[in-house]
Amino acid sequence: MKQTRRHFFKKSSLFAITAAVAPQVIKAETLGLNGGTAANSRVNIALLATGNRARSCAPYFRDSRVAVTTLCDPNRQRIAQYKNFIKNQLKQAFTGKEIQDFRGALVDKDVDAVHITTGDHWHVPMSLAAARAGKHVYCEKPLGLCIEQCLAAREITQKHKRVFQYGTQNRSLTPVRMGIQLVLNGTIGELKKAYIWAPQGASGGSATPVLPVPPDLDYDLWLGPAKEEPFCHDRCIQQGGRNGIFHINDYAIGFIAGWGAHPVDQFQWYADRAGLGIPVAYKGSGILPEEGLFDTLTHWDVECVYANGMQMNFMDTVTYNKHRDAGEIPAVKAGHGSMFIGEKGWINVHRGGWDFSSEEIRQHAKDEMKIRLKTSSNQHLNFVDAVQGKAETVSDLESAIRSDCICHLSNIAVRTGKEITWDQKTESITGDDQAKGMMKRKMRSQYDLSLTA
Repeated sequence: MKQTRRHFFKKSSLFAITAAVAPQVIKAETLGLNGGTAANSRVNIALLATGNRARSCAPYFRDSRVAVTTLCDPNRQRIAQYKNFIKNQLKQAFTGKEIQDFRGALVDKDVDAVHITTGDHWHVPMSLAAARAGKHVYCEKPLGLCIEQCLAAREITQKHKRVFQYGTQNRSLTPVRMGIQLVLNGTIGELKKAYIWAPQGASGGSATPVLPVPPDLDYDLWLGPAKEEPFCHDRCIQQGGRNGIFHINDYAIGFIAGWGAHPVDQFQWYADRAGLGIPVAYKGSGILPEEGLFDTLTHWDVECVYANGMQMNFMDTVTYNKHRDAGEIPAVKAGHGSMFIGEKGWINVHRGGWDFSSEEIRQHAKDEMKIRLKTSSNQHLNFVDAVQGKAETVSDLESAIRSDCICHLSNIAVRTGKEITWDQKTESITGDDQAKGMMKRKMRSQYDLSLTA
């Protein structure tokens, strides 16, 4: 069943529509919370965007507790491709709703939750709109397009009491969890330093030739909060990691957050339990493309210092390799990582597993751990468990805000070429008006969510 709400929504602002939808007030017992049994245990989920990343949602289709009821994408061709994925790869027939405008899912009382895999610039605005409409939210990383958006996202859980899962799925990997637990339990002694690295960004791209908007694409909705720009291939058409939506500052701050969110989040998992907060000082260097459409950092090397004096260095993989080859950092082959350097050795965790400075440290993984982290074997199904009141999300919103702010502050430090100071109490940059101004982004008025609402 295909539905198009385009003409209806064109006449109304995003905020006006979502504000008009009263949040669903549901008793905790009805959802299975507070020891109650859910009246309907099935969780109905709408997928907001159906590009390549949406393919990670396959666990929903394989779980009897879940029904993917709605596919939303401003590009109807993407919806058709995703339906083929469901049919050919998951061996199922999709019979639900297909809509271009995600707001159609938000006014649908049958939708319990949304899974957001859009471009970064839509993450927080869409998450807020969903929460205001009473939906639970799974949002892919990174979190906000700016620090202001990250902080505003608290409304989702604090005001609307919705479940939120952050899409840093490395937290659902056993080696990552076990490695961080070893650090928390003192296996490498007192933590002295940390190194974090992620794949470098991309340069290039061209704003020409300007092309006609494909008939199946609602380009205005695709742009959403971002400023209006002519349609062109490199801005909108996916080409693996070189998709412009990842490397154009209007839609993202680049791989420093788009990929950096994973290893930074891994370290933040440790930092939350250790009571570190986030670094209070940032300084570093990096490379911005000098020509082409892509205008986010391709390389970065940032020194981040915590209030207790502990230092964490955050860099791209090419920069890590240079430090590694010079003998300045322990050598591992992982393309990204969160490396903990202690007085007794080091541990590195990443998507591919974990690395140790010695076999003795590795053997401690068999020890009984006094400090344990939340356990999840699947990020998506952990979200379903949380919606049903059976567990807490392994990647909670507060931790997401903290780790994403590290990425933004590192980006600001490189772009300004200045040392950035962060006040953890006021959650603001201090002593530099230019840098403080970079905590915010302008949004097109018709998609302005009024972040303070």
